[in-house]
Amino acid sequence: MIKALSWIFLAAAIGSVPARAQVFCANFVLQGNYAFTITGNILAGPAAGGVSGVAMTYFDGQGNLTQVDHVLHNGVTPAVAWRPASGTYQVNLDCTGTGQINFTDGSPPLNLFFVVTSTEVHIVVSNSGTNIVSTGVRRN
Repeated sequence: MIKALSWIFLAAAIGSVPARAQVFCANFVLQGNYAFTITGNILAGPAAGGVSGVAMTYFDGQGNLTQVDHVLHNGVTPAVAWRPASGTYQVNLDCTGTGQINFTDGSPPLNLFFVVTSTEVHIVVSNSGTNIVSTGVRRN
């Protein structure tokens, strides 16, 4: 009898624990300024070699972004101190997403895959011949 009551109390206790809250994302969760650190390598072509840099990206919460970056290729400083760019992004319900950045200097567009947390964005560039990752921290 005591064993049966123990199981009943255990079942009742488990049943009263709230289920883990579902997190649903959309473009609106990625909004504001994010400061990014960029690292990796370009594996082929004329720009092959190490990449390191920083970027400040503004996400408007509606799927559009603007940014400036300062990226070194093989330790060589860029021709323009802060290269401007714009693009688009799409945040999925599970807080994963995709995007594209288009540069004003004619550099190839970057195709992005990312994961959004409450304060950060973790990105991998999904262009063939690249191994570049970036982490952005919400500024405001």
